[in-house]
Amino acid sequence: MRGMRILLFTALVCGAASAQEHTIKFATVAPEGTAWMNVMRDFEKAVKEATGGRVGFRIYPGATQGDERVVLRKIRAGQLHAGGFTGVAMGEIASKVRILDSPFLFENYREVDHILEKFDSEFRQAFLEGGYVLLGWAEVGFVYVFTNSPISGPEDLHSLKMWSWEGDPIAEALFREFNISPIPLAMPDVMTSLQTGLIDAFYSPPYAALMLQWYTRAKFMIDVRLSDAAGAVLISRRVFDKLPPDIQTIMLDLGKQHFRRLTEISREQNASALEEMKKRGLKVIKPKEEDYKEYKEMSAVVRRKLVGSVYTEDFLKRVEQALEEFRRNSKASP
Repeated sequence: MRGMRILLFTALVCGAASAQEHTIKFATVAPEGTAWMNVMRDFEKAVKEATGGRVGFRIYPGATQGDERVVLRKIRAGQLHAGGFTGVAMGEIASKVRILDSPFLFENYREVDHILEKFDSEFRQAFLEGGYVLLGWAEVGFVYVFTNSPISGPEDLHSLKMWSWEGDPIAEALFREFNISPIPLAMPDVMTSLQTGLIDAFYSPPYAALMLQWYTRAKFMIDVRLSDAAGAVLISRRVFDKLPPDIQTIMLDLGKQHFRRLTEISREQNASALEEMKKRGLKVIKPKEEDYKEYKEMSAVVRRKLVGSVYTEDFLKRVEQALEEFRRNSKASP
């Protein structure tokens, strides 16, 4: 009788193991234990349960598969299937999506959400044309400039040894307009470069600056929302199209739910991270009103200069008009 129970148990275990028909290899630079990875693990579990174990993930966190651009190359080679991407990598897939990262476009998160909803189908189509399916947005948050020297106005920016994400056309155009000569580096090289003095300034959302410990090499933060750093969880269209229709629907529905929750968590964590860094000695510099106005005017020029290389003039106009209309309606609302 005991032998029968063992055989039955073995059969059940083997049956469960063989039920997995699809393994999705997913990579991200986010370290294990962060909110990003916690939500990704929840998503993995939810997909597995909803598909009856037919889909499983093999997840590579903490840049173990390389930075985002390396992950893209590995997906193209078929070594990986999906990943979490931001800025430069998203731009390599669908350049028009980078409008979300353009300087001084958004003033608050309500505006971000409005544009994502209004242009959802266009963003998804852009990713599809680039060979990927959007499983969900994973916003990184508003970006600020951190420095080792106090910045009293735009003229002080010229002397900064500013990091620029290697290959980022938006950062390149922005810093050129502000007469800054940035030092382009891959993201994994930023901390070492701060330690050696190769750079003395960087831009980042507060939570990322805290988690990556970059803030320990900066004394000041300029209280100006430079841009809102977008993020997305994407899967190769080639891989996605091979999945049964019911599994595709499950992944899209659960992706939208889970990564929306990640965005909300990210916004909360950015606020708390800033407070934590202030407690640890970070000084926040509030710009003068006339300086803030100059930042905005110069950034508007940068957005125009990106027309043709990142997005079309028509698309920029439609996004800006949608924002202006949203702001007018928001002011008119009681």
